[in-house]
Amino acid sequence: MDFDPVQAVRDYHAAIAALDFSAISAFFADDAVYRSAGTGGSIKGRAAILDAFRRYFEEFPDQRAEDSLVERVSPRAARSLWSLVATSRHSGLVSRRSGEETVTFDAKGRIVRVDVDDRETETPGAL
Repeated sequence: MDFDPVQAVRDYHAAIAALDFSAISAFFADDAVYRSAGTGGSIKGRAAILDAFRRYFEEFPDQRAEDSLVERVSPRAARSLWSLVATSRHSGLVSRRSGEETVTFDAKGRIVRVDVDDRETETPGAL
């Protein structure tokens, strides 16, 4: 069966929603790159990406995210349009964000690149 990047992104997002860090880790190639303005640029490497995810969810443990669209953009990439709501554990401020994410996979189906572009952010605090 052919690789389905749309289903792979849905599975990846489900692992994030479940805060299943073992599953999240398994999605990433060792040398993956995660680019997001919320991270201050790019994070390189699976370990560093997972560390960023852990720090983010320590601060925003109640995040609720939803995809309004997940579509194939190439045989090894999919794009999602998403929105989320999360409350800061320390400040109590509610963050509402929406944006676009493109996830690119290698031949083994592991994530090699994630590009996140926020479209709207009501309060700071992004991954």
